[in-house]
Amino acid sequence: MMSTQLCRSIRTQKASKGTVFPSQITNEHESLVMVKKLFATSISCITYLRGLFPESSYGERHLDDLSLKILREDKKCPGSLHIIKWIQGCFHALEKKYLHMAVLIIYTNPKEPENVTEIYQFKFKYTKEGATMDFDSSNTSFESGTSSEDIKKASVLLIRKLYILMQNLGPLPNDVILTMKLHYYKEVTPHDYQPPGFKEGVDSHFLLFAGDPINLQVGLVSTGFHSMKVKVTTEASRVADLENNLFLENSTTEIAHQGLDCDEEEEESNNQMQRMNFVCSQQSSESSRKKRKVSEPVKSFIPNRK
Repeated sequence: MMSTQLCRSIRTQKASKGTVFPSQITNEHESLVMVKKLFATSISCITYLRGLFPESSYGERHLDDLSLKILREDKKCPGSLHIIKWIQGCFHALEKKYLHMAVLIIYTNPKEPENVTEIYQFKFKYTKEGATMDFDSSNTSFESGTSSEDIKKASVLLIRKLYILMQNLGPLPNDVILTMKLHYYKEVTPHDYQPPGFKEGVDSHFLLFAGDPINLQVGLVSTGFHSMKVKVTTEASRVADLENNLFLENSTTEIAHQGLDCDEEEEESNNQMQRMNFVCSQQSSESSRKKRKVSEPVKSFIPNRK
């Protein structure tokens, strides 16, 4: 299966009338639909290009000139049902405006889930301040009003960059385990809330890598009602051939060991101060007010990649 994940690629074709995202975004409901589809498309891209499920677990959709693979319920592949349940649980939390961040985690040792191979972070905000699209990792900034066309362009760029990144990551180990951690806005989320398919999880930011970790910024899309930021963290040695200026966060490979962008304060402030805050949080375990509600799947998933 290692060869499968390397040979799978994004396909292009003439523009198709069928599209992944809604044609316009004029209200909060249309925005929610957009963010759900962008999230589900991103998860599908990751699982497809990392070779986690067979071809039969995906349907085909079109996004401009891109032919995308989207996860679907495949009864012959129980794993795809697991991931779709996780996505639906995230949808439930998004609808209630509880979800702060969904983190897809890949690790290899069931006894040491904190020692990870890759983490994919999807951070959500709920706002009505107007739409902005910011792609700092490519040293460019794209901002606009609430134009649906501009939002679509930003979303297409995010998906393109995600595909480029997936195709340039080194192969996964043969035996991997998937899980997902959900972090919430604690001020509004009921203490006993759990989305479908999830249970109470461990509130820990400590995720460790065998090698030097590196942050790779994929992008941020905002509709004026919702925003979703995507970041990938992996070992630097596994992306040695990637054009770093396209993805690197401030052209640095230094990140906190835990690698999670969990602060409620926006990360666009001072990155150095953010790293200091992470270190302080490691040293100050007594700071209970920093603890947040976390969910994890009822059961982690082990792909059959043989």
